[in-house]
Amino acid sequence: MTTKSEIKQKEIKQLTYQDFVPENEVKWCPGCGDYSILAQVQRVLPELGIEKEKFVCVSGIGCSSRFPYYMNTYGFHGIHGRAAAIATGLKVSRPELSIWVATGDGDMMSIGGNHFIHACRKNIDLNILLFNNRIYGLTKGQYSPTSRKGMVTKTSPYGVVDHPFKPIALAIGSGATFVARTIDREPKHMQEMIKKAGAHKGLSFVEIYQNCVIFNDGEFNHLTDKNTRDDNLLVLEHKKPMLFGKEKDKGIKLVDFKPIVIDLNKKENSIDDVLIHDETDEIPMRAMMLACMAEDSNLPTPIGVFRRVYKSTYDGDVHLQLQEVNKKYGKGDLQKLLTSGNTWEIK
Repeated sequence: MTTKSEIKQKEIKQLTYQDFVPENEVKWCPGCGDYSILAQVQRVLPELGIEKEKFVCVSGIGCSSRFPYYMNTYGFHGIHGRAAAIATGLKVSRPELSIWVATGDGDMMSIGGNHFIHACRKNIDLNILLFNNRIYGLTKGQYSPTSRKGMVTKTSPYGVVDHPFKPIALAIGSGATFVARTIDREPKHMQEMIKKAGAHKGLSFVEIYQNCVIFNDGEFNHLTDKNTRDDNLLVLEHKKPMLFGKEKDKGIKLVDFKPIVIDLNKKENSIDDVLIHDETDEIPMRAMMLACMAEDSNLPTPIGVFRRVYKSTYDGDVHLQLQEVNKKYGKGDLQKLLTSGNTWEIK
């Protein structure tokens, strides 16, 4: 005899990529990296074992923030920088939902920065996907908080003088419990990161290097071109040595608390000298070290899971507190509360 729960589970497993593709025409620039991100999310969500009606996409303002229109789920297109705040309110009021925040470096790393760091600090059970192209795309090419120092843009004709934000470092420093990075031109790797983020209980943050073909084309070519990729990209794997290079003959060694590159072809170096990656390390020192490596031209850029730890979530703790208060004092009466205390009537 088939039970209701078995029937329900069977229905969930039957979800496919097409279930998340809406009838709306996707309107991004031809060649934009956003297309790849959209496709990978649509491929991963059916694998999470969650009912379709429990998925919600929330966004702020920017090219990336058109995401809810292109997902056949519930969605909310918010205002500039407020996606994390909107998603927080939704998660606290509806904890059973799987909420995905689509945002850009100009949206969440600027006006949305305060909401972002506190969402990380509180460990709200959200999935935040940061589309980082290091430029303001929707407003036509101004430099963003993640633009490289010296970068020439419409608002920095003589080069950016700011020091850029490091989103991964910001997330780790703010207490995010799942932090990862991937690239728009690495679809399988992106799928893996999105799936792991969706399975994590707590705030999941995935930075996605995304090419803007119009205003910042080729920003990540050194990480995607087959001739340079292997020597510039460090793929992090849990409990495995940090190796890179075409022959995996380069490694990361820690010297005086600083990462350096060693050549394993030299006799004085050994595989035993290479750092082992541990994404579950409770102390985020090494994760923070890896987060800062991307800005150092002498070191490879890490992708993969930087940190994955567990602690109670804000939304979960709120509901536990409510249960305890209701058990102790009984269920509250809003109307009674509003009409109690110092009240008066105007005639």
